[in-house]
Amino acid sequence: MNTQTLIILDFGGQYNQLVARRVRECNVYCELLHYDTDIEKIKSLNPIGIILSGGPDNVFEDNAPMPDKRIFSLGVPVLGICYGEQLIAHILGGKVIIADKSEYGNASLTVDNSHKLFEGVKKTFNCWMSHSNQAEILPQGFYSIGHTDTCQNAAIANDELKVFGVQFHPEVNHTEEGLKIIKNFLINICGASADWQMSIYAKTYAEMLKAKVKDKKVLCALSGGVDSSVAAMLLSRAIGNNLICIFVDHGLLRKNEGDEVEEFFKNKQHINLIRVNVQDRFLDKLKGVTDPETKRKIIGEEFIRVFEDEAAKIGEVDYLVQGTIYPDVIESGLGKSAVIKSHHNVGGLPKNIKFKEIIEPLRSLFKDEVRKLGLELGMPEKLVFRQPFPGPGLAVRIIGEITKEKLDVLREADAIFREEIALAGLDKSINQYFAILTNMRSVGVMGDDRTYENALALRAVTTTDFMTADWAEIPHEVLRRTSSRIVNEIRAINRVVYDITSKPPATIEWE
Repeated sequence: MNTQTLIILDFGGQYNQLVARRVRECNVYCELLHYDTDIEKIKSLNPIGIILSGGPDNVFEDNAPMPDKRIFSLGVPVLGICYGEQLIAHILGGKVIIADKSEYGNASLTVDNSHKLFEGVKKTFNCWMSHSNQAEILPQGFYSIGHTDTCQNAAIANDELKVFGVQFHPEVNHTEEGLKIIKNFLINICGASADWQMSIYAKTYAEMLKAKVKDKKVLCALSGGVDSSVAAMLLSRAIGNNLICIFVDHGLLRKNEGDEVEEFFKNKQHINLIRVNVQDRFLDKLKGVTDPETKRKIIGEEFIRVFEDEAAKIGEVDYLVQGTIYPDVIESGLGKSAVIKSHHNVGGLPKNIKFKEIIEPLRSLFKDEVRKLGLELGMPEKLVFRQPFPGPGLAVRIIGEITKEKLDVLREADAIFREEIALAGLDKSINQYFAILTNMRSVGVMGDDRTYENALALRAVTTTDFMTADWAEIPHEVLRRTSSRIVNEIRAINRVVYDITSKPPATIEWE
């Protein structure tokens, strides 16, 4: 795409994806790359600037992750955050030491707000620190532009080299002037035009797809969720009748979802959609399987096998489109980062896939950006803001083995929960909410009879980017009404609990 690009080099810090999210909030396109990305690849992207992220390592250790030193000779501005500032000091001839006093949490920072990095910010404000090392001696040409009581070089600058560093984390909400600082780096120092909008993304990506695909057929993996739906709409705009959407009804969908997907895309949007009913095929493959990673990989592989079967009926198909989004890629393991869970359309893909190429038009977007793109494409709000749903479906919301009976129970319970949330007017303020059928049974009593039935968990979170999330504080009356309906309307459930764990340490889904 013909747009300005800022590069973020990832050194394994916990806030790295949040840095990318903040840059995008400033209407500047960015890409998160591994710290050891080849210098030629970086140059080929013609970046307007580079951000060195935080990380857990010590720069003075032998195995510390290091970028190519030539990034400082590209002539583009560089901003180091936390470990990134220490890298600047270490690589360019300064000295980093273990601090006499570590700083974790809020700290009072005083800056030179006449410097363009701090233009328009308060002279003293609270920032978020997370370090035990700091730059003691600065490289030649650098000077301090910010300090705390225990860190003299909490912000540094070399205006001639256009290299800057901050020991604190401007990307987190705890840093009062954080977004202003990031915006100053992007606008004042990198010269970003801040004109990256979803309308540009939609137009340029559609044009790129049209040029790439030409008159060839494309299969789109349509699950009916927000991500795959937006991907399908974008492809439909780009290549029209050359798009064939395959909707795999694997029997792991929510109540009435299969019919709703078919109605919207086939009957209202007139997109070439093939619904493949393979419920028994997936249940057979999942029989006896309890491990969540195994479930995901089985479902991911079976998805591809179904597509290959359908492609064989259609004829030659070179391309497969999936609704992979950026958090999927991150959680499935980006380079050397840890695999949190395999997503069926990322880490769960089989190695011997038979399509020539996989197209993932949303791979660089966060969830809220996908929704903006959906609206830009003219999709109705009801579809754009529908509840996110994992590719493996209810299989990762049933703990233990998957059976048809468990699926039927969970479908009804989940429908009740979603209905009560909507009736309470909370469906827009809570970003994701669903039910989980645990593998635990508990003793209960109904009337004068003892019961020994399933325990159901409810999960609801608030988030902006789905990389981090807080549990939603649903009014007790709504939870009480939901619980009462579930245990009274579904005989197989006699206990309902509510998950009050944030992400991290938990993920949003249970499996």
